[in-house]
Amino acid sequence: MKKLLTAGFFAVIIGGFSSCTAQKQKNAKVVLPNKKEVLEVAQRTNQYFMNKWPDTKKDIVGKKVWPSNLWTRAVYYEGLIALYKVDPKKEYYDYAMSWANNHNWNLQRGTYTRNADHQACGQTYLDLYEIDGRKNPERIKNVKAAMDSMIATKKVDDWWWIDALQMSMPIFTKLGRITGEQKYFDRNYEMYAYTKYKHGGNGLYNPKDQLWWRDKDFVPPYKEPNGEDCYWSRGNGWVVAALAKTLDDTPKSDAHYKEYLKDYKDMLAALVPLQRQDGFWNVSLHDPNNFGGKETTGTALFVYGMAYGINKGLIDKKTYLPVLVKAWNAMVKDSVQPNGFLGWVQGTGKEPKDGQPLAVDKVPDFEDYGLGCFLLAASEVYKLK
Repeated sequence: MKKLLTAGFFAVIIGGFSSCTAQKQKNAKVVLPNKKEVLEVAQRTNQYFMNKWPDTKKDIVGKKVWPSNLWTRAVYYEGLIALYKVDPKKEYYDYAMSWANNHNWNLQRGTYTRNADHQACGQTYLDLYEIDGRKNPERIKNVKAAMDSMIATKKVDDWWWIDALQMSMPIFTKLGRITGEQKYFDRNYEMYAYTKYKHGGNGLYNPKDQLWWRDKDFVPPYKEPNGEDCYWSRGNGWVVAALAKTLDDTPKSDAHYKEYLKDYKDMLAALVPLQRQDGFWNVSLHDPNNFGGKETTGTALFVYGMAYGINKGLIDKKTYLPVLVKAWNAMVKDSVQPNGFLGWVQGTGKEPKDGQPLAVDKVPDFEDYGLGCFLLAASEVYKLK
C-alpha cells in the first residue's frame, strides 16, 4: 500500500509539473524575429542565386532544356518582387526587369497558352507594371490576352493539379483589380470551384481533413503507407499561397470572398497540429514516416500564409504566431547555409517520394522555386509587428 501511495504521489507531482510546464510554454511570450536578421538572411539567399545566375535569359539545362520563364523561375521572381517591396534595392528591380525584357513580357509557350505553369511568369509582369505606375500597358498585353482567351471559352477544368492554383489564380485576381473588370474574378472562381468540387470525381479538396489531394492520382482509394490519405506538403503550400494572394486582390464584396477566406482559415487550422517538433512540416502531412524529415518549400509557404494572415488581421495572432515563428527559426537555423544556399529543398515532383532523399547540402533539380517560396515567407515575416 505504501508503494502504491508513493507511486501515486509521484504521479500527481509529475503530472502537475508537466501541466505547469505546458501552460508556461503556452503562455510564454513569442519573440519576433529581428527585422535586420530577417532582411539579412533574405538578402544572403537571394544574392547567392543572383550571383549564380547573372544572365536572366540563360536557359535552364537538366533532363531537357527549359526557357528561363518557366514556372520554377517565375516563382523565384514572385519572391524577389516581394523582397523588393520591403527592401527596394535597384539591383532587384533591374534583375526582374532584365528577365521580363529578355522574354519580351510573354508567357512560356506563347500568348494563348492555357497551362497555368506557362502563365506563372505573368504575375511578375503585372507587378512590374504596377511598380512603374501602370505607365507601360505593353508589359501586360500578352498576359491579358492569354487570360481573355480563356474567358472567351466555357472551359473551366484547366487546373487539374493543385499547384496550378498558385501559378494562375493570382493573375486573374491581379487583372481584376487592375482593370476593374469583374470577369476576371468570376472566371477565377469558376475554375477554382471546378478544382475544388469536381476534379478527381468529387473535387481535390477534402473538407473533412481541410487539405487538398495533389491531383486525381491521390484521391481515395489511394493511401499512404500508414493507411492515411496522401496530402503533399508543397502542394498544399501552393494552395495556401494562392488563397493568400487571391484574398489580397479580391474585393470583400465579391460573392466568393467569404469562401476563399473560409478555405484559407480551415487549411491553416488543419496545419497547426501537423507541425513537427523541430518547426518544419513533413513532405507527407498525414504520414510522417513516408520520407519523413525536414522540408523547406512546404514549410516556407505555410509560414508565408500564416504571416500574411496575421499582418492582414485575418487570423488569430496568439494561435499562429508561435507556429510560424518556430518554423521560420527552424528554416534559418537548418536550411539557410552561410553562403546563402538553401538546403532541405525537395525537388520537382508531385508526391513525398519525389526528389528523395533530401539533405542540407543536396542541390535539387531546380534551385529557383525553393528560394521564391522562402523569400515570400521572409517578406511577410519582416512585416510582423
